[in-house]
Amino acid sequence: MVIKKPRIVIIGAGMAGLAAANKLYKSASSKELFELLIVEGGTRIGGRINTKEFCGDKVEIGATWIHGINGSPIHQIAQNINSLESEKPWECMNWSTDEVTIAEGGLKLNQTIVKPINDLFNKLVDFSQGKTVEDGIINNRDENGSCRTLSLGSFLRKGLEAYWGSRKEQEEVKVNHEGSWNKKSLESAIFSMFENTRRTYTSAGDLNTVDFNAEREYSKFPGEEITIAKGYSSIIESLASVLPAGLIQLGRKVSRIEWQNDDQTTSGMENSNDGYVSRPVKLHFVDGSSICADHVILTVSLGVLKHGVLQDSCLFTPALPNWKIQAISRLGFGVVNKLFLQLNSKHDQENNNTSKRFPFLHMVFLEQDSVIPWWMRKTASLYPIYSNSNVLLSWFAGEEALALETLSDEEILDGVSATILNLLSNSQSHCNGTVSCDQILNGEVKFGKVLRSKWGTNPLFLGSYSYAAIGSSGDDFDTMAEPLPKSALNKNVCPLQILFAGEATHRTHYSTAHGAYLSGIREANRLLQHYNCSNDI
Repeated sequence: MVIKKPRIVIIGAGMAGLAAANKLYKSASSKELFELLIVEGGTRIGGRINTKEFCGDKVEIGATWIHGINGSPIHQIAQNINSLESEKPWECMNWSTDEVTIAEGGLKLNQTIVKPINDLFNKLVDFSQGKTVEDGIINNRDENGSCRTLSLGSFLRKGLEAYWGSRKEQEEVKVNHEGSWNKKSLESAIFSMFENTRRTYTSAGDLNTVDFNAEREYSKFPGEEITIAKGYSSIIESLASVLPAGLIQLGRKVSRIEWQNDDQTTSGMENSNDGYVSRPVKLHFVDGSSICADHVILTVSLGVLKHGVLQDSCLFTPALPNWKIQAISRLGFGVVNKLFLQLNSKHDQENNNTSKRFPFLHMVFLEQDSVIPWWMRKTASLYPIYSNSNVLLSWFAGEEALALETLSDEEILDGVSATILNLLSNSQSHCNGTVSCDQILNGEVKFGKVLRSKWGTNPLFLGSYSYAAIGSSGDDFDTMAEPLPKSALNKNVCPLQILFAGEATHRTHYSTAHGAYLSGIREANRLLQHYNCSNDI
């Protein structure tokens, strides 16, 4: 029986898949140890990283931030390939424009009321992520000293209640001519604005579904958080550039993964017809084709796994073991979408005048019966992607993010315009040098083109990124990373048939591009160690 080189097939050409392929190819290419292949169901590489051009600017449809530059492998790659600076405009998040917080009805909020709530919220979030050690914010332990089951949302609200409990007075704050809101109600609405921003960080539609104790294990690299001037896709292109032509096959969507568990033997799998030893894993594609492999690195999203395992139950044959299914079930996977809007100004177009800028608008919603549509009410901000840009950005999470995917461009433009008109309807809202409500009403400034992401309904992703849902723990992320079969109880069963990578398989860096990268390197190293091959590059 002739033995072929081990065939490694990587499913998915996103950050995790390309990191694994880059590592394997560069580590073992000189020895020609492996037969390597990437199969990607889409028509492009990058996965949840997708840099596009919009109205002359470079924007990120997916991953946006380098979360901490000190020790980040993404930052190191960006430095090495000179991607951190560009002469062309991009979604740089470098705002020198006016920042303003406006409540529904047109009340411009002074920082004397916004900043204390902002400081409180940041302190609570830092505590929730283990950045502070003092336990005085809130008691999260029972009479036996054990941690209670608690959601991030309830923790944050308990923190706000404790803040109010330390203060007696509730001042009245005038909102409009018809009514007024007391200070507590207004602070609650401001707190909700920060909660809505936090929803986009976690991808959870409701912070009450995020497990407080598990969230404390989440980690970021220290240092500044920045964007990539030449686009996040430049990182993807760099990783793929070392791979030979033909190694990445696009448009190959996997429909079923056939593997061996500990109860099977190789006789149960399809044997090769060319005199070579059979391979234990068989991938079936939607076009009817198939390929056998010794090892598969699976990098699909947790959303795809949830659908393929919990709903269709046909992605794996035989089915995944219960311990893997339970981890997939317990972890959360949410939807976050970005909305980009072109801001048109007749005056600026005619006179090439950029003196009128759209402010960095923080939005506080108080009423429930105004013309503002429901899908805008949990949007925290609308702002230029950099100072003086005519491209505005807003973030959506949960049901609002899914709704955004179904709306027409006209419905989006009408909804955003109604919201802005409401917020800027009071003369107190107008800031020197920024766009005013009158300019929008008179047609001097209006929204033009629309671009939005659609991660929730895209069958290749079915969401954006993972989070620690109530009832889950860091152990579930570790379980996600466990290869199959878990243990070689049967000597006739090949080890490391299916390896799992992707952001949802990293215990402390889930939901991030660098978490996906690190997981790909982890699984590449696992295979290199299995074959006693040096993993040094």
